[in-house]
Amino acid sequence: MIRNAFFLVCITVLISASLQAQVIAQFRGLNRDGVYPEKNLLQSWPAEGPALLWSNNEVGNGYGPPAITNDRVYITGEVDSIAYLFAFDLQGKLLWKSDFGQEWVVSYQGSRSTPTVVGDLIYVCSGLGNLYCLNAQSGKKVWSVDMLKDLHGNFTLFGHAESPLIDGDQVFLTPGGVDNNVVSLNRFTGKINWSCKGFGEIPGYNSPIMINLPSLKILVTFSAYHLMGIDAETGKLLWAHEQVNVPVPERKPGMGDTHSNSAYYENGYIYYVAGDNNCGTKLKLSDDGKQITQVWNNKAVDNYMGGFIKIDNRIYTGSESKRSLICVDATTGKVVDSLKIGTGSMALADNLLYYYNQRGEMNLIKPVPAKMELISKFKIIAGTKEHFSHPVIKNGVLYIRHGKAFMVYDIRKK
Repeated sequence: MIRNAFFLVCITVLISASLQAQVIAQFRGLNRDGVYPEKNLLQSWPAEGPALLWSNNEVGNGYGPPAITNDRVYITGEVDSIAYLFAFDLQGKLLWKSDFGQEWVVSYQGSRSTPTVVGDLIYVCSGLGNLYCLNAQSGKKVWSVDMLKDLHGNFTLFGHAESPLIDGDQVFLTPGGVDNNVVSLNRFTGKINWSCKGFGEIPGYNSPIMINLPSLKILVTFSAYHLMGIDAETGKLLWAHEQVNVPVPERKPGMGDTHSNSAYYENGYIYYVAGDNNCGTKLKLSDDGKQITQVWNNKAVDNYMGGFIKIDNRIYTGSESKRSLICVDATTGKVVDSLKIGTGSMALADNLLYYYNQRGEMNLIKPVPAKMELISKFKIIAGTKEHFSHPVIKNGVLYIRHGKAFMVYDIRKK
């Protein structure tokens, strides 16, 4: 019996390690925290920006950032109401494009999420909430799940915006239905592993994270008015944190339900920025992972969808109301610094912040504790519509999406 148990533990560890080795690309980097392990990058840029390696103006309508592997670039876009996954090599040659059904065209037309690449499989979610598994080399469909027909889900006001999360043989989705509010699917077949009813709310535009404790894995995601912690193995709802800034009688799609920023976990604490409701919040997670306690809340930390980055004891994020980049003390929740450069999305690499604001300016910022320093900036002139996409950095290259336009810059130190 002991030998069998030991064998099972070893197999589990090996499978987990193998998956970690396979996880090549996903939303906001390996840990979904916006931090990229790049070194030897340019410490400043010329006025016109770093050198443009290549660009493409035909990736379709959308806001979803790309996923970058060691040899390919994947990005989604909408063309004539159809959702496409485009695959490029690292020199910008289009290898193939594969359609995966209808795309969201009602409001803010286009793709919303980042593909997730694991080994030879790639997972994409459309703005209609439909999840597809494709072959990463050919783009051929392996399986698909229809959010409405198969899972009885519900639409949000602005389209589904979840980037698929993979753990072991599971892929997670938030259909937002009464019976299937959050589900775990077998990532090889699309069959349901478990379903969590949650609070029966529509999705919260959120890309989930996984908290790995010694004896428990917790899926953390938003529905419209709750941050939820769900046992990733069983689907049991462990705890929730209600978004209370909109009274229950006033709750409807578009009212306090936009929570596009993934949560962040570190050393027993969960941080989230839900600018459309509770705003900046820090929670203490119990040692067994089954309870939470609020540590602080700050309504001034009100970013909707640009993400946030924690560096040591500081949190950086955009402020919607102040139209600024702000720095928050992670212990107290107080805003301790700000830079008047608009709200936007961000990435961190080589100890510098890459801040892409909604005015279309790409800013390079030194996040020193005393006072943030704007080092360089340049204007993104290609593309149309809103500047909502997140910057991505891989192998000394900066990737920026603006609508149908996709720009790739060399930021390596010469």
